[in-house]
Amino acid sequence: MLIGEVARRSGVSARMLRHYDSLGLVRPTGRTRAGYREYSGEDIRRILHIESLRSLGLSLREVGRALDDPGFTPSGLVDDLIRRTRERIAAETELLTRLRQIDATEPAGWDGVLRIVALLQALGSESAGKRQRAALSSTEEVPVPVGALVEAALSETDPNVAGALRWALARSGDGGLALLAEGLGSPVAEVRERAVRSVAEIPSNAATALLRDALTHSDLTVRRCAALALGARGAADAVPTLIDMIVEETNDADAADALGALATDPASADQIATGLVDRLAQAVVGSSARRRLTQALADVPGTTTSRALAELAQDEDRAVALTAAYVLGLRDAR
Repeated sequence: MLIGEVARRSGVSARMLRHYDSLGLVRPTGRTRAGYREYSGEDIRRILHIESLRSLGLSLREVGRALDDPGFTPSGLVDDLIRRTRERIAAETELLTRLRQIDATEPAGWDGVLRIVALLQALGSESAGKRQRAALSSTEEVPVPVGALVEAALSETDPNVAGALRWALARSGDGGLALLAEGLGSPVAEVRERAVRSVAEIPSNAATALLRDALTHSDLTVRRCAALALGARGAADAVPTLIDMIVEETNDADAADALGALATDPASADQIATGLVDRLAQAVVGSSARRRLTQALADVPGTTTSRALAELAQDEDRAVALTAAYVLGLRDAR
């Protein structure tokens, strides 16, 4: 079969077939009297084998080794191909993400594109100072794409840069909430914590709703952070978790402050007082935890609190009794 017919049937161009011949990959078995290449059925099968291996990403040199080296084993090469393919996919995915981030800002001209690219590069810099400046430089003229801000916020380890990124996200409105919600579902604990801290700084009803959902999260750290943020927003849903934090001595001072802020609402004050009193009555609560719960009653107004403190002032645990008496004295002084 002549080269033109082989090219038509195999889908490999005549030029590529000549290249294979020059490399020694497929040398036609015969020649016509006129000197034209003449391919046998075995030659055509080899061409098809070459194309199959090339479709896997093998170089022509690797294809030649695979077909001609009797001691060649595919396992090592296939593993290497898998690694190279994953690296290529990761690089292409990163490029696609970058392009989408730029497109989302709807740049008016190439100057805008270049400024956005510079900001994105700065967000990925090894210098914490450059990352922080990039986060703080989000302006109406050159806004940092919200997707890039979320990605940076969920991966940032420097506390100062993380704070700047959360500030920038808060300024961007609700645009990043969907991505932050995905971050809350991350298998990495640090990412989940960064996500909930970022949501906590976004002052919107949608962010509050997401924080309420986070109160039932499987990650205890996420629940606690959400409770503190909700307490500051006046959401009484956070009360049980805040009381748990006081008992467990985890950010207990912040939790008590949040309860005090919530207690400015009369309805919430009664709920908080009842919750604290109920926990004080539980036998499993230790002495130090009971003392912290008693201290937390200090900023909770109402008769329920006053009655509870009067009883606690007679408690068998001297530390609890003294704490209750001191708190009562402060309340009387007010």
